[in-house]
Amino acid sequence: MPLAPYASDPARSRGRRHPQTAAPTRSEYQRDRDRIVHSTAFRRLVYKTQVFLNHEGDLYRTRLTHSLEVAQLGRSIARTLRLDEDLVEAIALAHDLGHTPFGHAGQDALNDALRGHGGFEHNLQSLRVVDQLEQRYPEYDGLNLSFETREGILKHCSPSNARKLEAQEPGGVARRFIEGTQPSLEAQLTNLADEIAYNAHDIDDGVRSGLLTIEQVRAVPLFARFHDSALAEHPTLAGRRLLFEAIRRMLSQQIYDVIGATQARLEKYAPRSADDVRHAPPLVCFSDAMREESRQLKSFLMRHLYRHPRVMETTGRAKEVVRALVAAYLDRPSEMPPDFAQRADRPRAVADYIAGMTDRFALREHARLTGAPAFDSPL
Repeated sequence: MPLAPYASDPARSRGRRHPQTAAPTRSEYQRDRDRIVHSTAFRRLVYKTQVFLNHEGDLYRTRLTHSLEVAQLGRSIARTLRLDEDLVEAIALAHDLGHTPFGHAGQDALNDALRGHGGFEHNLQSLRVVDQLEQRYPEYDGLNLSFETREGILKHCSPSNARKLEAQEPGGVARRFIEGTQPSLEAQLTNLADEIAYNAHDIDDGVRSGLLTIEQVRAVPLFARFHDSALAEHPTLAGRRLLFEAIRRMLSQQIYDVIGATQARLEKYAPRSADDVRHAPPLVCFSDAMREESRQLKSFLMRHLYRHPRVMETTGRAKEVVRALVAAYLDRPSEMPPDFAQRADRPRAVADYIAGMTDRFALREHARLTGAPAFDSPL
């Protein structure tokens, strides 16, 4: 099926920071996807926390499996909307490359510890990973991804960081945060697919962990609707099969809703090109009713899962680990590998080193540097 006129056409990409001859068998966005999959940072995602730490169970989502689920959902929607599936997949697989160990707890601790040195933000770090920190090629640092993939990776950016990036790369990926324009439809879609994926799989992981019950989650209208329809159709369904079926139906309906709502917005604003998309309001969206139901689900998960006492206890210990690592490396940079220890900007070197760690490596480093294990369960 040909791309829609408002899709990101790889033949019209704004290119790479370091010009390269086109690949003979792959589009620019396929090439980006392949570079991301082969990167060191991508492999590390398998041992980085989504909600539950790696040692808490083998079946909980990690940053890697989350990224794969985002890519799958995104490609499904992109195909129907005739957007570039490879660009969606590349953005999805790279969007969490800059996440710290221990998920948002690690990010918050690293940001607090380095607040006087520019702080830390994982979206900006993901861009640093693909632009600078990956070292695979003889001619340049980073993966040298296309503009459109890099733009999609940087889905949030503070005004101060946007100005710094703009100074380094005039007219680059940060310009839209200064001008108030929109990214490509593929970037907008991946952002929403991210939300759909983590809401659904956090229900699954929350029930698997025992921190949530199906009856608790039925208090959320969005989930209850599909739980009850599944049970009406299959009266003997129970346990995990019932949970899986309810989540499957919920995911399907959210995908259909995004497709329908987005098609309506595309008809209303009638963009004729990818550039028209940038000057229109956000176009990839839920319907008003689904947006409210999704908001209720996120609010439920925040109260009952992310702030559950067991999760908060783990979060607190994870923050202590990151704070201790920051203090140790700032005081004794020689404890880091030479590539980091010898850099002039020590705080940023410490941030880059810690952000690149997996959960289990961070815990081993913490035990080595402090002599004390942070958790009862060793990794």
